[in-house]
Amino acid sequence: MPFVRSSSSRVLAAVVILALPSAARAQNVAEMAARMDAMQKQMQAMQQELAVLRGQAGTQRAELAGQARRQRAQAAVQERILARESRQQRVARAGGARAAASGPIPIILANDLACNAGSYALGPAVCFTPGGFVELAGIFRHPNLVSDVATDFNGIPFRNALQSRESEFRFSARQSRLSGLFTAKVDPTLQISGYYEIDFLSAGVTSNSRESNSYVPRIRQAFAVVDSLDTGWHVLAGQAWSLITTDLSGITQLKEQIPLTIDAQYVVGFNWTRNPQIRVVKDIAPGVWAGLSLESPQSVLPPSPFATPSGLTVNVNNSGDAAGLLNSSTTYSNNNAPDIIGKLAFEPGFGHYEVKGLVRFFNDRLVGRSDDAVGYGFGAAVTFPLFDKRLDVQVSGLVGEGIGRYGSGQLPDFALRANGTIAPVPAFQLLTGAVAHVQPGTDVYVYAGWEHTGRAGALSTAGYGSPTLVVVGCNVEGAATGTCQAETRDLREITGGFWHDLYKGNYGRLAAGAQAAYVERDAFRGLLGIQPSTRAVVGLASLRYYPF
Repeated sequence: MPFVRSSSSRVLAAVVILALPSAARAQNVAEMAARMDAMQKQMQAMQQELAVLRGQAGTQRAELAGQARRQRAQAAVQERILARESRQQRVARAGGARAAASGPIPIILANDLACNAGSYALGPAVCFTPGGFVELAGIFRHPNLVSDVATDFNGIPFRNALQSRESEFRFSARQSRLSGLFTAKVDPTLQISGYYEIDFLSAGVTSNSRESNSYVPRIRQAFAVVDSLDTGWHVLAGQAWSLITTDLSGITQLKEQIPLTIDAQYVVGFNWTRNPQIRVVKDIAPGVWAGLSLESPQSVLPPSPFATPSGLTVNVNNSGDAAGLLNSSTTYSNNNAPDIIGKLAFEPGFGHYEVKGLVRFFNDRLVGRSDDAVGYGFGAAVTFPLFDKRLDVQVSGLVGEGIGRYGSGQLPDFALRANGTIAPVPAFQLLTGAVAHVQPGTDVYVYAGWEHTGRAGALSTAGYGSPTLVVVGCNVEGAATGTCQAETRDLREITGGFWHDLYKGNYGRLAAGAQAAYVERDAFRGLLGIQPSTRAVVGLASLRYYPF
């Protein structure tokens, strides 16, 4: 195009010049040719400049488009983070922040691992938080229960037993504990956690205290949890505290309201188990939660002198099958369905409130037929702070039939009628307590508990609490066991103690504690209207080191 324009210009110039006189023609030809060449050069320079400007505009448009894409991606990530933080703030204001009782839960945000202090990164996506303590406990009891750090409340001997007039003293390190929490964020609103917790308060059939002190580790808890923070759904599978156990806030694993006792059986009237289960919890609204769990069943039967009805063959429990990896030195009840437990929790702004219920299924077999029965329970719990949160007060209770398993006293769930059918035992369990936070690192506690059962079943050793039981020898030292067939009607306990941090800092925590308890065991009235009763005094001390 520049060549075409240049040729036509020159032709036009030639035509014009031909019309001029010859003298001026020569001069004008040279001048016009020079001007035309200069104009052509200017046009070419302008075209080149325009091309450069077009290239620069394209580069700028590409840079602006890339910047816009980056800004949109950052805004999407920020929006997800803000949604998660808003959700956590609403839950926290309602008192239900889902965190471990012993420390903060590590968080992974925007696919970048960010473990909190005390946690360790395991690869690019998981945080691990260790926990536990080493304990030396001192135990004194009168009478002699032949027990470690857990008190057998329903096994306090009556006065006919020689050990009822003895005392026992033991040191024990078996409540020492190891735990670990694995936590990962799949995305800002989806969290997966796994937790295990073990101690040494179990005994295999070869365990003893004679020389090697060889006791096996015990699973306390081992579970996994999926938390959907944006939808408010939480699913737990594994062994954990029962849903019937009162929580400190919300319905949250690792936030259960466990009595502060050194005693590993805690306190009479405390509702609990630790069992395999599958649990679903929903955050209904700020300060309102609902939960439902299916938990592994097991029934507590009356101890001796309980026996099946005379003349009948009834199968209510069986020894464990060692080949099936159960303990062959104990028995297991017949249950054909899980325990079903439901709970609603409320936190209106002052305190924590729960209503809960359970349904249980019992089974036995007689020759030619099976018998089924249903147990049930209804309960509630209240926890509230006083005096600017320096004192925490709690009350909890459970009432129903066949609920003995869910109390620390382990009173029976059912007995048998004269025809061999199941008779669930009516009962209630009640616990009150108070914990005073005297100063940072010092807590003082007191609990009072009561577990009561009613009569059930046959008027014989097949039933429970029969007035025909022989109890005339229960207060006679050395009397034969057959003259003391007492069965527990009431367990009552009052206990108190303290925990004090001797040290807490960069090297862990060293805590000392002490506890004293008084327990009464009252039996049903038997023959001649005699009502046996016994009691125990328990003292415990503990020194614990928490390295994590």
